[in-house]
Amino acid sequence: MIGLFVILVISWGLLSYFEKENIKVLGFEPSIKFLSHFLIGFTIITIIVLLNIYMETIVKQVEWQKNEINYPYLLNAFVYHLKSALTEDLVFRGAILYILIKRIGANWAILISAIMFGIYHWFSFGILNERFILLAYVFIITGFTGYVWAYTFHKTKSIFMGLGFHVGANLIMSCFFESQPYGEMIFSLKSSVELDEMPNFIFSFFRGLFPSILMLLLVRFVIIKEKSNLELKV
Repeated sequence: MIGLFVILVISWGLLSYFEKENIKVLGFEPSIKFLSHFLIGFTIITIIVLLNIYMETIVKQVEWQKNEINYPYLLNAFVYHLKSALTEDLVFRGAILYILIKRIGANWAILISAIMFGIYHWFSFGILNERFILLAYVFIITGFTGYVWAYTFHKTKSIFMGLGFHVGANLIMSCFFESQPYGEMIFSLKSSVELDEMPNFIFSFFRGLFPSILMLLLVRFVIIKEKSNLELKV
């Protein structure tokens, strides 16, 4: 929590120094619109992740074991993922991204944010000494996800829809798969069929990119819808 507070203070300082702005430009103010953006992001990614898990269940013939639901544990997991996602989003899609968009333009700023997010996951996953193919895979999958979330920040003028995506993705995945400190909160993988190397690679690549592609399409739809509603009101 102290780390998150420090990042907020640094973000405020960067915005004040470089752009004469405050933390509100990231969406940190009471607003029904920004709250709805978080809920929209959380709902969209929940559906996408569940669809992804369903496809994996079919392709790999996964058998799940239902676990007893511990609701206080779920709540603790939500708070943990909220703080974790907000910390990362403030670093990669917060003040620095805002300043870069102002200084070098949205396209380059979003690309830089995506590249740094992909590289960051080499460290967070602890795979720096792994094979190049794994490094490339993680970079492409997480980098493209970072691109979509940075694009979302730029288009919505707020950190909150991307934050909803981030929290929802981490939380729902931890309901099914092993994760630290919270994992397999509702289901555990009991058994599955191992695919051959090439089919497994193709499916893993598809499964990794599918959520981000769908997110990007839905973000564009939401933005177009909001613009249309705004024009109708005017």
